[in-house]
Amino acid sequence: MWGDLAPIGRDADTRGYRRYAWTEADRDCRAWFQAQAESRGLAYEVDRNGNQWAWLGTATYKDVTAGDAVVTGSHLDSVPDGGAFDGPLGVVSSFAALDELRGRGAEFTRPLAITNFGDEEGARFGLACVGSRLTSGQLTREAAYELRDGAGTTLPQAMERAGYDPSRIGPDPERLARIGAFVELHVEQGRALDLSGDRVGIASAIWPHGRWRFDFHGEANHAGTTRLVDRRDPMLTYAETVLAARREAELAGAVATFGKIAVEPNGVNAIPSLVRGWLDSRAADQGTLDTVVAAIEQAAKERAERDGIDLRVVRESFTPVVEFEHALRDELNKILGGAVPVLGTGAGHDAGILSGSIPTAMLFVRNPTGVSHSPAEFAAEDDCVAGVLALADVLEGLACS
Repeated sequence: MWGDLAPIGRDADTRGYRRYAWTEADRDCRAWFQAQAESRGLAYEVDRNGNQWAWLGTATYKDVTAGDAVVTGSHLDSVPDGGAFDGPLGVVSSFAALDELRGRGAEFTRPLAITNFGDEEGARFGLACVGSRLTSGQLTREAAYELRDGAGTTLPQAMERAGYDPSRIGPDPERLARIGAFVELHVEQGRALDLSGDRVGIASAIWPHGRWRFDFHGEANHAGTTRLVDRRDPMLTYAETVLAARREAELAGAVATFGKIAVEPNGVNAIPSLVRGWLDSRAADQGTLDTVVAAIEQAAKERAERDGIDLRVVRESFTPVVEFEHALRDELNKILGGAVPVLGTGAGHDAGILSGSIPTAMLFVRNPTGVSHSPAEFAAEDDCVAGVLALADVLEGLACS
C-alpha cells in the first residue's frame, strides 16, 4: 500500500508532496483509497462534502444504529512540498489494522469504517480541515463558497471540475450521529516520543491555534530612483513584524510563524505597494495565544505608523483548545496496557475538529527527527508497524467487544 501511494503528487525536484484538494494528485489519491476499500470488500461511498468512507459489513451509513460505529482514518492531502507520513500514515495504517484484525479472526460487534477527510491541510484554499469542518457544521456552505485559491478558483468550482456536486455541501449531523468513536492515527509532529523512547503515544489535547492575514499597504515606486527617506515600503514593516512574532512567541513559550507571503507588484526593481503575510500561531492555552497575537499586532501597528503604511489584520481561521474526551482516551490507554505516554500537540487534526460533535481520540507514531511538513519527514518501518498493531488493538477493543 505504501509503495503504491508514494509516487502520487510527488515533485521530481523537491521530492516533497503537492497533493492539493480537488487537483489531479488528489484525484489519484482518492482513486487509491477507493481501490483499497473495494479490494477488501468494503462498502465505498463519498459523502456530501467529498469525504471518502469505506464501511465494513454495511451498504450505507444509514444502516448503522445511532452512536454505534467505530471510525478510523485521517487524510491524504499535503502542505506544499510536504512529507509522506502526515496524513497518509493514518489512512494506510487503518487498512493495515483491518487486515491484521481479519488475520486474527476478530469478530466485529459494532460497525467499522475507514475514512479519508478532504482538504485537511488547507494548502489550496487557505482553511484547514475543510471536509471535517463542513461535516461538523463549523464551516457554513456560504463561507465555503467564498473560499478561493491563488488563481481565483472558488471551492465550488474546483469541486465541480473534479466531478463532485458542490450544491450538496454542508453539515452532516445524521452521519455524525452514527459514530460512537473516531480514532485517528498520525505521525508525531515533534520529538516527544523519540525523547521518551516510546514508539506509540496517545494525544491528550490540541493547542488552540489560528491563522491571521496581515495586509501592509504602501506605495509602489522605482527601486533605483526613489530616495530611502521618500519611501513607503511595506516590506520593512512586514520584516519587523516577522521579528516581533518570533520575539513574542519566545517570551511566552508559544510558537508564531509567518510562512506565506504575497507581494505586489512583485518586481525586483520595484518597491512593493502591498505585502501580505500569513501568521500561524499556537500556544498551550487560550490566554497565552491571545497575548502573543495581540503583541504581534501591536508591534505591526507601531511600525506601520512609523513607515507610513496602512495595516489591516484579518483572522482567517481559529480552532480553540481541544481536550480529547477523557473516557475514550483512558479506554485506549487501558486497551494498550496502561503504559502508553499521553502528550499534547500544537498541530491541528480532523479529530480535533470532530471532537465537538463525537468522541474522538488520537494515536501518535514516533518521529525520530520531529521534522514535519517537509520532505525530510520520517518514521521508521518498525515504529509504523507498532502503530498499526496498536491501532488494531484499539479497534478490536472498541468494535469487537
